[in-house]
Order: sequence, then C-alpha cells, then structure tokens
Amino acid sequence: MLTILVSGCLGGAPLRFNETGVPVSSPIWQRWASEGRLVSLCPELAVGFPVPRPPAEIVGGSAADVLDGRAQVHEASGRDVTELFQAAAQHAVDKALQAGVGLAILVDGSPTCGSTYVHDGTFTGVTVAGRGVAAEALRRRGIPVFPHYDLDRAAAALAEKERQHGNG
Repeated sequence: MLTILVSGCLGGAPLRFNETGVPVSSPIWQRWASEGRLVSLCPELAVGFPVPRPPAEIVGGSAADVLDGRAQVHEASGRDVTELFQAAAQHAVDKALQAGVGLAILVDGSPTCGSTYVHDGTFTGVTVAGRGVAAEALRRRGIPVFPHYDLDRAAAALAEKERQHGNG
C-alpha cells in the first residue's frame, strides 16, 4: 500500500505562516486517514521556521529556478530565506522517499507546497500559475503532486500507480 505525503496544515492543524490550518472534508481523505496512508509534513517547520512566521514568496523566477540557484525566496521584509526553502524541499523529498509515498497532496498557493499556483513575488496578493519549491522538488523525483482540492484526481492517480506496481 502506497502512502501519501500531505502538507502538515491539511486537516486543520494551525501550522501555516498565519497560524491557520486548511480543513479537508472529503470521504477520500477520511478513507486514506483510516487506512494509515497519510504522512504529514510541514517542510517549513521541519527546517526551523516558527509559527507564526513572516509571509514568503518566490522572487525573480520559478520554484525550478530556486532549486537551480537562479531565483530566491524572500520574506515580506526582504530577508532572503532561499537556502531554508531549498533545505525544506530536500527534507520533503527525503521524507517522501523514506515513507514510500505514491504521491503528494499539498496546500496550494504556498511558496513551499503550491502545486498549481503561487504568489507572484510582489507581496500584493497576486497569484500566478506555478509550483512551490518542495512541490517542484517532489515532481523532479517523479512523485506526482496534487492540490488539496483535487482529491478525486489524486485518488485515481494513486489507484493507477498501485495497479501498475501490484499494490492495489
């Protein structure tokens, strides 16, 4: 049985930068939880960020650019936290590989976990299509990443992966 890496704030734990969590109300989520499939991780907390913490955004490029050293992650104050976000991404990959995850369900919009959109780096609330740094690192390792509101598609992908690997 494959497991699923999930953002630590999913399910309501108040771990986000602003001390909030993201509730998930879905029969799919409940089934996965009851089966013991959910591997919860907040990559930012894992590398020492506090709760609450200043908002951070990718500036000067994409998550791929951050991983490749061509863009940065800054807090609203301008503090460069790129190395911490790179370490958080590596921690997420290490945890996923150790836990044998089949896919990841991450909270969208985050500079770490965003899977379809992130903020544009101007700290004005504007979003753009893209991924967070950990989501990009997981994708590079062949781990599919889905937003927390697309559990039907994630469940279908997980079922297919288990069929292919004989784990279903």
